[in-house]
Amino acid sequence: MKLFYAAPSPYSRKVRVVAYELGVEVELVPTNAMALDSGFGLVNPVNRVPALQLDSGKVLFDSPLICEYLDVTYGPKLLPLSVQARWDTLVNQALGDGLMDAAVPRRHETLRPVEQQSAERLELYKRSSNQILAHLDSRTAQLSEIDVGTISIACGLSYLDFRFSQDGWRSLHARLATWLDAFSAMESMRRTQFS
Repeated sequence: MKLFYAAPSPYSRKVRVVAYELGVEVELVPTNAMALDSGFGLVNPVNRVPALQLDSGKVLFDSPLICEYLDVTYGPKLLPLSVQARWDTLVNQALGDGLMDAAVPRRHETLRPVEQQSAERLELYKRSSNQILAHLDSRTAQLSEIDVGTISIACGLSYLDFRFSQDGWRSLHARLATWLDAFSAMESMRRTQFS
């Protein structure tokens, strides 16, 4: 299998951590989906990383779909089978993905020339992140499992450290920061750091 990914992408990192935790070997294909001449759209019509090309040639895209495929095929380990635990895990995955969904476009907006940046959009992205951070900090004690949900949260939080450390989220949400530090000590997180 080939995983088309970008090292700075939190979505790519999430899939890489899941693959590592499941013991799945994938060939990593560095991909710049933002390059106009990349031709990546022929692999993934959505033109975003990550995308997983199976040995059959079929391509899966979108990190929740790829993670579920990996867990169903090589698990189950990271998506619980019991109903309540599964829903809790999927809610956590949505929270982690929500952090990414706010932080990634915020990052792209900051790359535009200053005079073209939308202050309103930047504030909306930051508000979304802050709301998720406050919610997660209030329930950090419930983040005890290693599953797709907590992996997603850890990758979202790590992306905030990577791109927006100046926001100081750690000082405002000390319990969550302590949780992330412990989670980040896992081999799968250390092997997939942003660059």
